[in-house]
Amino acid sequence: MQLAVLILEDERPVREALARDLGHFGGHVRIEVAEDVPDAWAVIDELDRDGDRLALVLADHRLPGTSGVDFLVLLLDDPRTVHTRKVLVTGQADQQDTIRAVNDAGLDRYIPKPWNPDELRSVVRDQLTDHVIEHRLDPLPHLQALDAARVMPLLRTRGDR
Repeated sequence: MQLAVLILEDERPVREALARDLGHFGGHVRIEVAEDVPDAWAVIDELDRDGDRLALVLADHRLPGTSGVDFLVLLLDDPRTVHTRKVLVTGQADQQDTIRAVNDAGLDRYIPKPWNPDELRSVVRDQLTDHVIEHRLDPLPHLQALDAARVMPLLRTRGDR
């Protein structure tokens, strides 16, 4: 099982920039992209078929059709994605959209556009680490993408088994 990060962004240059900025994780975490919500669900179906786990979604808010916030809310209704960490990466969500993302989708973080690449990588590392810790997953296969100091207790208990 591999952890996966899904980038949901309709603008190709922005989607490519996000994927490029997360290239550091590529050898250790599956990075997937989607340009709209139907495309995102197709990626989720593919991850499920492959036996991989969607650990994190980075979603823009303004998308064609279903908004990014609406998509994040929908993730709570699917058993495959109910525990997925959620980050809104947008420059266009108004206060009401952001409040709804926090209250109804369980938003974990908000990153404004334009983002700082180092901050983005730090947020992704923290969110992946939180996911592994919360679900008591074996951190060893994903260690290069995680905060090693924070997962050390899990590694210690793994050795006690």
